[in-house]
Amino acid sequence: MTLDYRSLLIREWGEEDYDPSHDLGHIERVVETASFLARKEEADFDVILPAAWFHDIVNLGKDHPKREKASLYSADRAIFLLCEYGYEFKDKMDGIHHAIHAHSFSANIVPETIEAQIIQDADRLDALGSIGIMRTFTVSGMLKRPMFHSDDPFAEHRSLDDQQFALDHFEEKLFKIGTSLNTRTARLLAGPKIKLMRQFMDQLRSELMIPQAARSSSAA
Repeated sequence: MTLDYRSLLIREWGEEDYDPSHDLGHIERVVETASFLARKEEADFDVILPAAWFHDIVNLGKDHPKREKASLYSADRAIFLLCEYGYEFKDKMDGIHHAIHAHSFSANIVPETIEAQIIQDADRLDALGSIGIMRTFTVSGMLKRPMFHSDDPFAEHRSLDDQQFALDHFEEKLFKIGTSLNTRTARLLAGPKIKLMRQFMDQLRSELMIPQAARSSSAA
């Protein structure tokens, strides 16, 4: 029996608080990217598809006290639903659980299978590029945090703090994703996305009329 993962996800989410940075659009993009990576890496689609569709089935906000447990809760809930609705590949359950659990930054778990690596890569790629820019400022707005430090937007005379300023998240976390991705294909996809984000920052600097600073080698 083929399960309709999309319908199951929508039914499970129900009337939960809407998070536009982790909405159905995010899930569908991760599914599409994970499927693309899986074809390139010859991964198991019986693990990839349910893991991609359900990787955020339990979504806890960035400021939730149990945020680091969200991917574990998602993995547990996904396995419960797959069992409840008759998922036929019982031998895939451990792989699905691990792929979901390991995808999250907050969980800090090393992905041990190619499927887990792909789900992690697909989710992180959605934090980059034009979509990544929009998601970053969406989250910041939901948390009622400023877009950037009014006196030092680019943290040239202070320490980065992405818990306070959305723009700091670019240098503190997002630009580092390119070197942390697991698969070669994902790293190739990340390059143009990061380039666009740097162009965005350069344009913002121009609009704020702040002189261009020398970029460190670590930021290249």
